[in-house]
Amino acid sequence: MTVEPNHSVRLARLDLRSGDPLSAAARDALFRRGAVPDPRVREATRTILADVRARGATAVREASDRFGGGRPDGRLLLRRDVLAAAADALAPRERDALETAIANVRRFAESQRPAASTRTAITDGVELERRWLPLSRVGCYVPGGLAPYPSSLVMTVVPGLVAGVGETVVASPADRNGDVHPVLLGAAGLLGVDALLVAGGVQAIGALAYGLADEGLAPVDLIVGPGSAWVTAAKIEVVGEVGIDLPAGPSEGVVLADATADATTVAADLITQAEHGTDSPALLVTTDETLADAVEAEVNRMLAAALRREILARSLADHGRIVLVNDVDAGIDFVNGYGPEHLSVEVEDLEVAVARIRNAGSIFVGRWSPESAGDYASGANHVLPTGGLARSCGPLAVEMYGKFNQVQRITREGLATLRPAIRTLAEAEGLLAHRDAVEVRFGTEEDAR
Repeated sequence: MTVEPNHSVRLARLDLRSGDPLSAAARDALFRRGAVPDPRVREATRTILADVRARGATAVREASDRFGGGRPDGRLLLRRDVLAAAADALAPRERDALETAIANVRRFAESQRPAASTRTAITDGVELERRWLPLSRVGCYVPGGLAPYPSSLVMTVVPGLVAGVGETVVASPADRNGDVHPVLLGAAGLLGVDALLVAGGVQAIGALAYGLADEGLAPVDLIVGPGSAWVTAAKIEVVGEVGIDLPAGPSEGVVLADATADATTVAADLITQAEHGTDSPALLVTTDETLADAVEAEVNRMLAAALRREILARSLADHGRIVLVNDVDAGIDFVNGYGPEHLSVEVEDLEVAVARIRNAGSIFVGRWSPESAGDYASGANHVLPTGGLARSCGPLAVEMYGKFNQVQRITREGLATLRPAIRTLAEAEGLLAHRDAVEVRFGTEEDAR
């Protein structure tokens, strides 16, 4: 796609209708885009993380001085009293909007909480329990700096509250003036967040993962939330010391549409996706070339009046695309291969198409289900897999904030039943101490008789 001087754009087209090998190769390159950052970013990330681990709060402050996101006074942690005061100071309109979003996200999250415990009798005398427990401490990363994202704070904190997490720490950078937006602080206060770490990027992830002993901040058990390539790289690097939800690349969206779709709403959905950032893919997959032309015209009409038209045009120029397919089934095959974060579906047989979609983070069905609803207030979580990870991962959910323990209860009779299998398999593997740990139990009892 190119950007013309008057900000009009021509959407690059990938025509898959003929089966041309070059087009197929271009399609496969889209499928393999990935969410993991450039290796050079990961290498630089390791250096910053090592410094945070070694020097704690001093390293975090110095990194914030270099890269932004800190307060002028160097204060790193805002505690519950400050956050509660920010909640009290919210304007009624802001508070109402936040409370609506919180209530809807909570309602959906409550349907996800696993049963506390399940027990299975394997055989007489052998009973296994699967016990679900919430995590003790969770760190929620909320992007910021250029703009506040209270919606991401709601999406990352509420599932943890429903899960019963013991302590929640939010990390979010200050803006260029060193301020944290009052609506973000107010949202944290409404949710009873224990502390807000004023830092962004790699240094914030390091502080959550390793703790800041000099600030009284203990390491968390899990880090969740979206962020830049640097945040994603840092999350990947700390895996093994803490858990993470998933590596998240640039936000991305696909619209699957046929001739019955409305060109105006399709164009609006593509522009919505482009607004996430200049690295955000926005794709139209369609069976109808006439619709493609109409959507392109609508995109340019909307861009002409858009407040952020320079950014939107650049995003669409670099990462926008129209994919032409023979029929809806072929479009669904493309979607399942691409695995988009957001998928809007505007085709004649909506539910038939939706039933066949396997790989998408969040699916928006029909023209009255815009992505904006999911981003803010429908109750579905907007922290979603990107870069094709929707082929193996789902949205952020309550289950992520807990873990399962296995509890095994075995009687003498139950162990006797398992004894031959244990002995045979342990001997086959050469792990004779494993065999003997069973045999000694019976030998002691039999010798005593």
